[in-house]
Amino acid sequence: MLDNKLRIGLAQIAPAWLDRARTLDKVASWISDAAEKGCDLVVFGEALVPGYPFWVERTNGAVFESALQKEMFAHYVSQGVCIEEGDLEPVCEVARRHNIAVYVGVMERAGNRGGHSLYCTMVFVDRAGTVASAHRKLMPTHEERLVWAIGDGNGLRTHKLGAFTVGGLNCWENWLPLPRAALYAQGEDLHIAIWPGNVRNTADITRFIARESRSYVVSVSGLMRRSDIDASLPHADLLLATADDIMANGGSCAAGPDGEWLLEPIADTECLSIVEIDHAKVLQERHSLDVAGHYSRPDVTRLVVNRKRQATAEFDD
Repeated sequence: MLDNKLRIGLAQIAPAWLDRARTLDKVASWISDAAEKGCDLVVFGEALVPGYPFWVERTNGAVFESALQKEMFAHYVSQGVCIEEGDLEPVCEVARRHNIAVYVGVMERAGNRGGHSLYCTMVFVDRAGTVASAHRKLMPTHEERLVWAIGDGNGLRTHKLGAFTVGGLNCWENWLPLPRAALYAQGEDLHIAIWPGNVRNTADITRFIARESRSYVVSVSGLMRRSDIDASLPHADLLLATADDIMANGGSCAAGPDGEWLLEPIADTECLSIVEIDHAKVLQERHSLDVAGHYSRPDVTRLVVNRKRQATAEFDD
């Protein structure tokens, strides 16, 4: 980290699909690689650990009481991430050892919600190896609602990273104006958007958010190919038969606060791309537009955000 500058690694990788331990090992390895290349922050895609539920739309996922869907869901939950039980310690340990911050998408088994439902959670691990925030996706998209639970506002938080204030959102919730505004209001000038992977998702919105917020925007996507389906998975024959050769083609990219590309969308390959950003550029672009500052009218419109972590019960012992 040099003065006002930051080096960011965009880790576009495929998971060891539906295998938490193997995927975490892979993530840890890519964190180490990013650190060795001088990165201050490395970012991974949405739901990467243990992977996105690509089977749902291909196997009649909306059929109620389907034995197949129950078995796939049970396996998915068994591979989920319980932060309280230390499942992310491999990530925390390597971040701590290399003094690098990490954003990674996980399927969270939330202890305060019983541990049997999954939340699409964007986790920020700071340079000290501490889980500093866990943002549960506010509204799963379309068929995701068949396997993911609805999140809350607790993770709508920003973090200081050198001269920058960084925050982020999962996939299509990046389209929601009010969650974006909640991050802008906290001084965000580096926005992280994570995706399961497809250029069609990142090509337009990355530059749009950069232009709207006059912030740097980094979009990181995953990959998923038929070849990533392990033959040992439940119903592997069906999964392989219904899969496309490429189900998620990446699309990781980055834009500057003027909305111009720093890195155009990259498709179809696992890679670590690196961008270097300079906070001075944020200050230059905020001259004409600062949506939470001089170009806002809080006396006319204001946003109220509930950041209480939602739970089924509160216990007084």
